[in-house]
Amino acid sequence: MKKWAFVSDFDGTISNKDFYWVVIEKYYPEGEELFKKWKAGHMKDIDFLSTVFSSIDQDEEKIIDDILNIPIDDHVPAFIRKVQQNGADVYVLSAGTDYYIYHILKKYGVEDVTVLSNEGYYENKNIHMNIDPEHRHYSERYGIDKSKVIQELKETYDIVHFAGDSEPDSHPAVYADLTFAKDVLQDILRKKDVPFVPVKSFKEVEEKLKDEGFISHE
Repeated sequence: MKKWAFVSDFDGTISNKDFYWVVIEKYYPEGEELFKKWKAGHMKDIDFLSTVFSSIDQDEEKIIDDILNIPIDDHVPAFIRKVQQNGADVYVLSAGTDYYIYHILKKYGVEDVTVLSNEGYYENKNIHMNIDPEHRHYSERYGIDKSKVIQELKETYDIVHFAGDSEPDSHPAVYADLTFAKDVLQDILRKKDVPFVPVKSFKEVEEKLKDEGFISHE
């Protein structure tokens, strides 16, 4: 069997809600105007997220509790195990921060997954991001350049599958062998004429991978 990897975005793809919305709704209502400014192209993604994540002002125990209550696609843990059992390495590729991703993966008992994201840490009642401009995956806009990551993985794996849901995911989708697209990513890829498989859940992703022979039907 070919050596393959399954790579997934986190916010809005594995999770059903972006962590920045959790923060805005609970602790930082001013973030709604900031969100509009960001979406209008007046802010870089990394600046928007850094501002929101550093505006929580809560003890770490409370922040972790909020993180653990983020809803996810219920099928994700079983899907990841199934993919791993069928010979794939699994990566979570996020332009958010690994701080909350690790907590979620641990909660659901998801193991042996490589997280590639912006480094996050708790300090002074907030989450901060440690962005290294010298890192080989550095992006001025996103902190991490998902396209560079996928291209690098393609040097190691025969097949790289990717799943995403939003604009940052449109860039790595160009380089993946097969992209599973949720929500607005579908329209973006249609406009860019980038092939993709439209999905709403990881159950649908699993069925497609079974049809393609990557996952056994047992």
